[in-house]
Amino acid sequence: MEISPEDPITTCLSPSVYDMICKLGFEVREDRDIDSIVTKNGEVCWQTITDCVIDTESAQGLDYQGSVRLLGPVCEAVHVHFSSLTKTQFEVRYAPWLQWTSSPELFPEIFDALESLQSPAISLSLMKLTACLERALGDVFLLVGKECPFLLRDLLTSTELAGVFGPSVMSVLTVFVGSPSGLNLRNVLWHGFAAPWEVPPKYCSMMVLLTAGLGQLLEAYLQRTARTVARRPLLTLTDSEDLAVFPGVTHEVLSVLGEVMRRSAFVLRIMLPYWEVALIKFKLHRFADCAMLLLTQLETGLRSMFAMVNKCPRRLLTAESTALYTTFDEILAEHLNDGEVNQLPPFLGEPAMEFLWDFLNHQEGPRVRDHLSHGEVNLLAFPKGLTGQLLAFSVVLLLRFADEELASMWKEKTAIQALIGLAEGYRARFHPVALIRKQVLSCEESIRLWPLLPLPEEAEQEAARLEGDPQANVCSSLVTKITRGLCHYIPGNPCALGGLEKLPVERWPQLLPGLCSIRVPTLFCPRAVLEVLSVLRNISRCCARVSLQVAASLELRRRQWEERTLRSRQRRNFLRMTSSIKLLSPALSLILLLIALELVNIHAVRGRSAQGLQQYLKFLKAVLQYAENLVACTSRERNRWDEAAELTRAVLLRIWTFTEKKQMLLHSVKEAE
Repeated sequence: MEISPEDPITTCLSPSVYDMICKLGFEVREDRDIDSIVTKNGEVCWQTITDCVIDTESAQGLDYQGSVRLLGPVCEAVHVHFSSLTKTQFEVRYAPWLQWTSSPELFPEIFDALESLQSPAISLSLMKLTACLERALGDVFLLVGKECPFLLRDLLTSTELAGVFGPSVMSVLTVFVGSPSGLNLRNVLWHGFAAPWEVPPKYCSMMVLLTAGLGQLLEAYLQRTARTVARRPLLTLTDSEDLAVFPGVTHEVLSVLGEVMRRSAFVLRIMLPYWEVALIKFKLHRFADCAMLLLTQLETGLRSMFAMVNKCPRRLLTAESTALYTTFDEILAEHLNDGEVNQLPPFLGEPAMEFLWDFLNHQEGPRVRDHLSHGEVNLLAFPKGLTGQLLAFSVVLLLRFADEELASMWKEKTAIQALIGLAEGYRARFHPVALIRKQVLSCEESIRLWPLLPLPEEAEQEAARLEGDPQANVCSSLVTKITRGLCHYIPGNPCALGGLEKLPVERWPQLLPGLCSIRVPTLFCPRAVLEVLSVLRNISRCCARVSLQVAASLELRRRQWEERTLRSRQRRNFLRMTSSIKLLSPALSLILLLIALELVNIHAVRGRSAQGLQQYLKFLKAVLQYAENLVACTSRERNRWDEAAELTRAVLLRIWTFTEKKQMLLHSVKEAE
């Protein structure tokens, strides 16, 4: 699909934001003496800087415009000063004061970027610097505070940091990176609003100096208080199987991306240099740098599409300080702020939306943009595979908005066809539905592999006794009845062919892979659906834990039996365990089957009345209580196998009663049909 905007976009900054960043800092023509800003030894003269930050006439807050005007010449002097230094001189003078950050190795790279005069490199450096600074300030906050604020603006206005660095110093940082009324350098870059040449390099130089100055103030504070900053460990992202959607990026794919980004309406012309640098960074194995640039430009491109399909062209620009920015949060939401339906999700399609939600939003996904922008990631160890996934997805997305004739030519390439096929068939991997299914299949496999031990004579006698045990017979009968009753609710109703009714109960788990492969919509699940999913997930998690505990206990006791190290009571307990698991195995498999069936029908929750939903949740929570109790009974510390059998009988009776009343979600769907 090709989209040709009527007017070429020359900036994504609104007029007031453009003036703030690109003009105000150049209005005051004054040469500031660098010696009044920083000494020969690299010590920052904070008074000179803080004097430039002024309040409004009403003293109701900071005068951001006036402060930026006064800070402009100071920033210029600092930038000229850095330009006069060699890299060695820079490191000798400032490196000691940058060690307090989580990534001191970053600053020589920033110096190189400033020296290169390459606008995209300087913008990227500022992005990395603000993320690094946020992380370091969070570590300092935890010296005196308990829960570090998630947002940088809240961190900068905290009384905790004001107590360490001083309120006037925090006001300086707020002007640069902490308020939409100020320069707001962090947000305009990380959200993809600023074109490469729109952020003056002198602001990057100034942020480096401010970071060094903060290091000096922190050292003085630590000496006075005899404290030590404990750095939180950085997160090391890895290439996991769940993240491997597309195959490794090849030279052919990179070549196509290099061409299509110049022909796709998804890429704003003013942002093209970022795409070009992203490609270079990938080839240089700078995978974190590449990912940062791709993420900001995916947000820019999607915001452009969002503005187009929702007919709100002004949303492409940075918002004023009195309004919200249009960022990923709103771009990927179901509704607009005014309650209208967001037209972007149906425009992009479910697979693309699920990919974006998986990689950006879901709590157990990589949340790669959040982790990078808040300085939580080890950049040097950033995985190639994760960046490759973003690159491959970008190729597919850009092709959708390229000239049809050119796009069809690129799509003829086998590698590109494969990427498109994988993208179109994508299903959520980090939504609760997907995570529960993964747990269900893993647990079923674990139960199936419970060791079958050659029993000694005493165990055979115990097994024979149990076969005549009324409780065991009741449990076996209940499992059979419940399982047979479910066959009419298997999608496709194979019972009509007489297939499932004749299938032995122990072979019913074979249905799980098929059930777990049925597509279930995952976008924009309402709260009631998420509440049910939370309980189902806790049940499956407990079942998985029970399975692991049983397998571990069986292995341990078998080895101890063979080594004749079990005491008499332990031997009896082992025999009870081998008998009890004959009940636990089908009972747990039944619960897994119920979970799989309920997931297929999860959206029937929407049709439940408030009372019906509460009754259903009460039932699920009773099953969860059983699973939690079973975790305790089967632990190595307790080994309460008789109690486990009694609990199993009770929960099977409850499941039988509930299914007979046809109150499961699967019953609701069948009745609706």
